[in-house]
Amino acid sequence: MTVEPTVESGASPLISFKDVNQVFRLQGQRAGDGAASTSKEVVALKGVNVEIQAGQFVALVGASGCGKTTILNMLAGLVHPTQGEVRLAGKAPELPNLDIGYMFARDALLPWRSARKNVELPLETRGWTRKERQERAREMLDLVGLKGRESQYRLQLSQGMRQRVALARTLAADPSILLMDEPFAALDARTKLTLQAEFLRIWERRQGGDSRKTVIFVTHDLQEAVLLADRVIVMLPNPGRVAEDRVIELPRPRAEHLGEIQFTDEFKRVTHDLFELLEGAIGDRAPRVAS
Repeated sequence: MTVEPTVESGASPLISFKDVNQVFRLQGQRAGDGAASTSKEVVALKGVNVEIQAGQFVALVGASGCGKTTILNMLAGLVHPTQGEVRLAGKAPELPNLDIGYMFARDALLPWRSARKNVELPLETRGWTRKERQERAREMLDLVGLKGRESQYRLQLSQGMRQRVALARTLAADPSILLMDEPFAALDARTKLTLQAEFLRIWERRQGGDSRKTVIFVTHDLQEAVLLADRVIVMLPNPGRVAEDRVIELPRPRAEHLGEIQFTDEFKRVTHDLFELLEGAIGDRAPRVAS
């Protein structure tokens, strides 16, 4: 199925995937002494064509193995496509890229550093002075609701607090592109909704007059994707491919109304439509029973 992504008229996309295929070769070994090694090819992505404008919030949703994280890693410059082209601001992504912030499902905080020192980490690599780092880290921890927790360590923080620190660290250097790999998946429902609202509030407001950041947000949670994003790209596995690219026409700002939005007719309709697409794909891949 060919999907035509939504592109603003006359604007060049910040991110583009053109006919992208990704094949990983897994090495193994046959049983027995002196057995020769074997290799297996896994098609992670096939025929991916996507364009994303600067400032958009795009959610990638789908089952495990559909290539969502591979797409993030390509944008970060960690993986290069087997075939096709990936372009970020007109160029192939490369390491390092200081315009990118990458946040994971697990907080990945360094346990020997305090919350403030964890937030300072990306600023150290960018050459900020000690005073600048400290001021910025305190500002960002305050922004995510952790004022007064600056000197606490990972083991002294709840999982929700750790993810707040990780979010502050991701935002600290003010990257223009945010790659987020299921950042709220490990949280309980209440904490998850709170952090979704916190993040959306930060994103929806234009800090210091800057243009809104571009967000590529990976999730298994279809409701989360519809709730947060401007666009939801549904991906199917085996091989990983784009099945649907849907514009979400829920009004913004949403941060203060996430609880109410989930009960609106439009939210239910869009979520149901996309859920049927995913369910249909599961049905297509189900084993057939002979009559």
